[in-house]
Amino acid sequence: MKKNKKKTNRVGKVFGILFSILLVAATMYLLFQLVKLNVLPTKLLFLVTVVFVLLDLIFILLLCFMTKGVVSKLICIIFTIALALGSCMGGYYMSKTGNLLTNMTNIVKNSKNTVSVIVKKSSSIKKKNDLAGHSVGVLNNIGTVGTKKIMKDLSNSGIEMEKTQYDSMTAMLEAFYNGDVDAIVINETSRDQITDMEAYAKFDSNTRVVYQTSYVVENTDKANAVSNITTTPFNVLISGSDSRGGFDENGRSDVIMVATVNPKTNTILLTSIPRDFYVTTACDAADGCMEGALDKITHTGIHGTNTTKRTVEKLLGIDINYTFKVGFDTVTDIVDAVGGVDVTVEPGYECSNFLHAPGLSVTAGVNHLNGEQALGYARERYAYSEGDRQRTKNQQQVLMAIVNKITSPAIVTNYASIMDSMSNTFSTTMSNDEITSLIKYQLNNNPKWTMEQSMVDGTGDTLMCAELGDAAYVMVPDQSTVTKATKKIKAVMNGQSSKDIE
Repeated sequence: MKKNKKKTNRVGKVFGILFSILLVAATMYLLFQLVKLNVLPTKLLFLVTVVFVLLDLIFILLLCFMTKGVVSKLICIIFTIALALGSCMGGYYMSKTGNLLTNMTNIVKNSKNTVSVIVKKSSSIKKKNDLAGHSVGVLNNIGTVGTKKIMKDLSNSGIEMEKTQYDSMTAMLEAFYNGDVDAIVINETSRDQITDMEAYAKFDSNTRVVYQTSYVVENTDKANAVSNITTTPFNVLISGSDSRGGFDENGRSDVIMVATVNPKTNTILLTSIPRDFYVTTACDAADGCMEGALDKITHTGIHGTNTTKRTVEKLLGIDINYTFKVGFDTVTDIVDAVGGVDVTVEPGYECSNFLHAPGLSVTAGVNHLNGEQALGYARERYAYSEGDRQRTKNQQQVLMAIVNKITSPAIVTNYASIMDSMSNTFSTTMSNDEITSLIKYQLNNNPKWTMEQSMVDGTGDTLMCAELGDAAYVMVPDQSTVTKATKKIKAVMNGQSSKDIE
C-alpha cells in the first residue's frame, strides 16, 4: 500500500514538473510576443509580467508541492493546461497582430501594371499567335509605357500588328465595336472606366483577353513624417483603391479622404472628396499622366497613391504626412472572415439592380451581406438618383459595419483569420514605431477623441477628362467649399475646432 502511494506521489511529481515546464514555456512565449509587438506602455507591460509570473509560481507550487490527492492534483493540472493554452493563444494573436503591422508598413518598392490585348468574344482570334497580321487600336497619349511594352513583347515573338492610334478611349472603343480594328490594347486599370460608361457596361462579358503582360513602376509614395506623432498634428490621406489585379496594382481612387489628427486636442477631422471631383492633376509618373491637366480625382490613383496625394495637396493647399491605402476588392475577405456584416437601408433606398453584385437585393431595414454582396453594395451608384453621394454613404456604412464587428467580443473566435485577411487589405507609409507609439499613447492616456466631418462639394457637368481623352461626368468644385475645407483642416492643426469655421 505504501509502495503504491509512493509510486503515485512520484508520478504526481513528474506530471507536476512536466506541466510546470509547459506553463512556464507558454508564459514566456506570450511575454516574448508582447515585448516584440511593443504596444503596451512600460508600466502596463511590467504589471502584466508580474501577474503572469505570480500565476505561474502559484500553479508550480500547487502542482509540485502542495496538492497531494489525485483529485486535487487533476483539478490543478486542468487549470494549468487552461492557463497555458490561454497564454499560447494570446501569444499567437500577438504574433498575428505583429505580422499585420509589418505587412501594413512594409510598402513595396514597385507597383504592378497589367496590359492586355482584347478582342470581341465572337472573334476568330483565339490565341496569341493568331494576332499576327491583324489590326490593333492603341491610345496615343494614355498608358503609353504599357502599350510599348506589350507591342514589343509581341514583336519579339514574331507577331507584327497594324497599329491605329486614337486620342481618346471612347474613340478607340467605338472603332473596335464598329470593326475598324480587330483588337485593342488597354491597361487593366482602365477596365472599370470602360464599364462605367453606359454604352460599354457589358464590355467584360462581350470581350476576352488574348494576351496579357505586366510591368512594374517605382512606388514613390514616402512619408513626410512628423517629429513626434503623439504630440504633433498630422494629415493622413485615406485612399480606397478599386484595383482588380491585387493590392500591389495601381487602380482608381474610389474613396478619397483626408484625416487631420491633432493628438494634443484629441480631435480627428475627416474631409471627404468625391471621386468625380474635377481637379488639376499633379503628376508623379510619366506613364501618360498629364501634369496640370483637368480630370476626375479618381483617375489619379491609376498613376499611384503619390499622384493622388500630390493632387489633394494642390487642391487643398496642405501638406499630407502619411498615406493609408485600402484595397476595396480585398475587403470581401474581411467581411467573410467576420461572418458578414449588417447594413441598415432607409425606406426609399431599396435596390435590386446592383451592377457589381448581380442577384443582390436589399430591402428597407437591416440587411445581412456577405463579402461579395458588401463590395457590390459599397460600389453601386447608378441605381441611386444621388449617384456618387449615395455610394459614399454606402461605403461608410460597410466600413462602420466592419469596425463594429472587429471591435465586438466575437472577434476572439476568428481573430487569426481576420488578421490574415486584413494583412492584404491595408498599407500605410506610417512606420511600425509610429503606429505602436499611437497605441501606447491611447492605452496610457485613454483620451476621448472628438470626430468632426467636412466635405467639399460641387455641381455635376460633362467635361473633358485627361485620362479618358474624352468628355465624361464630373463634379465641378464649388470653390467656397474647398476654401472652407482648407480652413477647417488648418483650424484643427492649430488646436481649434473645425466647427468654429463658418
